[in-house]
Amino acid sequence: MFGDLFTPMHMLFVLIVVLVIFGPKRLPELGRSLGKGIQEFKKSTSELQEHLNVDENKADAPPKPQEKVSAETTHQSPPEATKS
Repeated sequence: MFGDLFTPMHMLFVLIVVLVIFGPKRLPELGRSLGKGIQEFKKSTSELQEHLNVDENKADAPPKPQEKVSAETTHQSPPEATKS
């Protein structure tokens, strides 16, 4: 069904219509803006993918054991040297 949609004749027809609508002076500008748009889209999708990978790695990592702090260890004075 869609196999015949992108034949060379169809592509040539689309190019001629775009050239007539926008003119030869604006065509390079449209190409640049389209290229920048695609570049920004790829950049944002790669950043999103990296962000999702980082979140997955954090979720997969086992939680770090937390040290239990008791009241005795927080208020201990330093060991005194024995006097002779």
